[in-house]
Amino acid sequence: MEINQLKLESSKINNPKLNGLYAQFQEILEKLNHKKLSAEAVQYINNNVEQVNSTTFSDKALLKLLKEKQNLIIKYLEKEHKIVPKNYYRGIWIAVGMAAFGLPIGTAFGLMMGNIGLLAIGLPIGLGIGAAVGSSMDKKAFEEGRQIDVELKF
Repeated sequence: MEINQLKLESSKINNPKLNGLYAQFQEILEKLNHKKLSAEAVQYINNNVEQVNSTTFSDKALLKLLKEKQNLIIKYLEKEHKIVPKNYYRGIWIAVGMAAFGLPIGTAFGLMMGNIGLLAIGLPIGLGIGAAVGSSMDKKAFEEGRQIDVELKF
């Protein structure tokens, strides 16, 4: 089976942000056609694409729908096939690093110095740890051929 492409009228895509998101979504679908996916995954993607193609929304509502469907497809592929876009894990692990590592390190540092205002010192440390872990996971996904050659910008 082949993955369906987006077929929205050009009159609906009338602002730069919407145009960028539409182009990014279209590029993801094109790259996924080259990946080996199960029939169930292709059906799931095609159902979401058909919902977008049959919409009557425009402007903000269309932007929201495109983001929602793109995120649903990305999350499904990550969960079921471990296929992710470029820098996917880095984006997730930066937030996790700041919350799970940065805040506790900053709190400990602040308490040791007797000034809890130094709590923020841990955030860049956590950011660095998260970026390193996420980048290594992205590199592993690339080496295993599980990465789509598209970076999510919208």
